[in-house]
Amino acid sequence: MIFCSFARSLFLVVVLSPTMLLAQVGVMGGTLESIEPGGTAVVVTPFGRLAAQGNKTYKVAPAATITLNGKRARIEQLAPGMRISVYFTGDGLAYKVVARGTARAIVPQTTPLDIPTINPTQPVFPQPGTEEDATIIWPQFRGTDRDNISIETGLLTSWPDAGPDVLWTTRGLGEGYSTVSIANGFIYTMGNQGDSEAFLVIDLQTGKPLWGKKLGPAYKEGQGNGPRGTPSVDATMAYALGATGELAAIDLATRQIRWQKNILSEYGGRNIQWGISESPLLDGDRLVVTPGGNTGTVVCLDKNTGRDIWKAVVPGQPQAGYASVVPMTVGNMKQYIAFTSKGVVGIGARDGRVLWADGTASNGTANCSSPVVYENRVFYASGYGTGGALVQLAAVGNGVQSRVLTKTTDMKNHHGGMVVVDGYVYGTSDPGVLTCIDLRNGQTMWQDRSVGKGAVSCADGHLYVRSERGSVALVEASPNGYREKGRFSQPHRSEKSSWPHPVIADGKLFLRDQDVLICFDLKKP
Repeated sequence: MIFCSFARSLFLVVVLSPTMLLAQVGVMGGTLESIEPGGTAVVVTPFGRLAAQGNKTYKVAPAATITLNGKRARIEQLAPGMRISVYFTGDGLAYKVVARGTARAIVPQTTPLDIPTINPTQPVFPQPGTEEDATIIWPQFRGTDRDNISIETGLLTSWPDAGPDVLWTTRGLGEGYSTVSIANGFIYTMGNQGDSEAFLVIDLQTGKPLWGKKLGPAYKEGQGNGPRGTPSVDATMAYALGATGELAAIDLATRQIRWQKNILSEYGGRNIQWGISESPLLDGDRLVVTPGGNTGTVVCLDKNTGRDIWKAVVPGQPQAGYASVVPMTVGNMKQYIAFTSKGVVGIGARDGRVLWADGTASNGTANCSSPVVYENRVFYASGYGTGGALVQLAAVGNGVQSRVLTKTTDMKNHHGGMVVVDGYVYGTSDPGVLTCIDLRNGQTMWQDRSVGKGAVSCADGHLYVRSERGSVALVEASPNGYREKGRFSQPHRSEKSSWPHPVIADGKLFLRDQDVLICFDLKKP
């Protein structure tokens, strides 16, 4: 098969042998009656007068093209009752299957998949854990509260010239921009493994890759291949969202997929230019994602079953942005804040009502950084010359009122994220200026170009600023000026920009750079 991409459309050219070309017979249209175990054959009830001849069975070629609602799919996603067209050869071999209908969750694999560089025979998650015995350190992208602030204390307040000591380095993660989540003595991330995007599990103490699970086709794009999101984990489950929209719930004890769906095909969305980049928000028994589809801009799912709790359709039907949802409570009203392709929006957590929206700090190319929360205010920002806006929220009756308090062009934050410490927001502004702004009045406190454009995390009163060119700086989180406490150049640099956010947990600093994950000791003097 040859896959050719032109603009945003995907065309498929099936290259068959001369024998198969001579043997082609035609197309059978009808209703899918059943799929034989393993997806080896499909049984079709023909339409029209051919129905009198009874059901037709077609063996499915191993390399057959499967499409569902115009998009590539896996045969396990097809369900009886779907309208189906089977393209077959003279010996009844189906080389193409075209279906219409609602995708179903993929049945879990019964045996571990052999993922290159990941050993599936290693011991996995211990006996199924419980909420009581789980050790949840950094359960999802930007941490427990999605503020990118670590609770770690007693960390080094300055670094030697070479930087903190390296505890271990591991390779074999594959292409991708996922950072890491940490729980129960394990590290969780994602990467391209061969021709698939995969969920990966690594030992926290040694960095040894333990096992992985293939989720969907490998994502490839000119700006960089591989998944962009980071898994979310709890005591017994992990939830991973790939760049093509494949969302899977993985049982950590059995290593099996409990449920899976493609959020784009499920909710009438289409992929964005540089691939779905969201990390699912795990909130109690709920999982919140942003398909940006015509039947669901933001959706809330039961984390145990994948079933819809609610689907919110935002006016104007924006596509997904590249940011991840953050939770917030105003008065007694909990809401989820999403940054879509057209602006920031607040969705009621209980029922999915659209409570408010604002597009002041949205650009028309890519909205990438998650909004940050301070008291009853939301600050959000984007690059491409746009800047940031501070929105005041107030609960009124069963709704929320919003108004823009301040705007600034000093925080044109592209994709490195921001943190709020004691009412001050820190982040890098294009073209690469670390900036501190007072969220009480919008005043810019200071700016510094020393490190350049990058991602910002915070722990123990310090900012960890990771330049997209590879250097990492320790900077005091203070509105009184730029005070650098150390800087080093990341070893084992890839040729790609170092975009994954730094994670500070368990007394360690974790830096993902494509195939490599490096763990640094932040407590050794």
